[in-house]
Order: sequence, then C-alpha cells, then structure tokens
Amino acid sequence: MANSFLRVRELFWTLVAGVKPLAPLLSRLVIGVAFVQTGIGKWENFNDTVDFFASLGLPAPAANAALTATLEVVGGSALIVGLGTNLFAALLSCTMVVAILTAERMNLVGALTGSGDHALIDILPLMFLMPLTWLVAYGAGPFSLDYLLQRRLSVQPVGSHKVLA
Repeated sequence: MANSFLRVRELFWTLVAGVKPLAPLLSRLVIGVAFVQTGIGKWENFNDTVDFFASLGLPAPAANAALTATLEVVGGSALIVGLGTNLFAALLSCTMVVAILTAERMNLVGALTGSGDHALIDILPLMFLMPLTWLVAYGAGPFSLDYLLQRRLSVQPVGSHKVLA
C-alpha cells in the first residue's frame, strides 16, 4: 500500500513538473490578450474613455486615457510574447490599482463589508491584478523572449535576486 502511494505521489509530481512551464505562458497569453483588447477598445472609443476618466476625477483625463490605452496595447502585446514581462506586469498592475481605487472603490468596499451587490470576483481589475502580481514576482517563464534573451546574454534569471526582508 505504501509503495503504491509513493508511485502515485511520484507520478503526480512528475506531472506537476511538466505543467510548470505552461503556467506563466498561459497566464501571459490570457492576460495579454485581454489587455490588448481593452486598450484597443479605449482607443476606438477615445472620447468616451476621456469622459469616463474625467467622471472619476482623474487629473488630465485625455493624457491619462492615452497613456492607459497605449500601455494596455503595448504592455499586453509584450506579455503575449514574454518581453519585459516583469516591467509591463508591474506597470499594468499600477493601472489596475488605480482602477480599483477609483472606478471600483465602492464595489470593493461593498464586497469586503458584505453590503454591496458585488463579490470580489466581480471586480475585474482585481482579477487582472492577481496574474499580473504573479508575473511581476516570477517572470515570463521558459516559453518567452525574456528567457531567450537571458540565455543569449547570459543574464541572471529573474527571481534569483535577493529580496530584502
């Protein structure tokens, strides 16, 4: 019985090791495509985006709309191919934090206190923030341009830097 358990355990961890490289790839593809689509949507409806940003009280709404739309298209594209993943994931994370604190603030408070009509999973910027945070911390993975460039240039891999406690 114990021997069977050890074989199943070994098989499980072998499968996990085989799936590990796919996790960052799939995360990058899904979140990257979503950002490219939302960025293009912001550009296609630029005046509406500016009006929405203005209604949130964001300063320089036209400039912020242009910056956000461009970051979403360029950053999303970079995530898809895995280029500058940590940087673009961090920048896109900042836009999600702003969205949570402005457009989604009341929904977040309602979800946290149970007084609103929304659950945390209904707050889209919060859901986008989760894989972005993971990509900031762990990088693009082996199926990426980041990985190829690191190997080509013999650069220290992302994640091997010491973190101050």
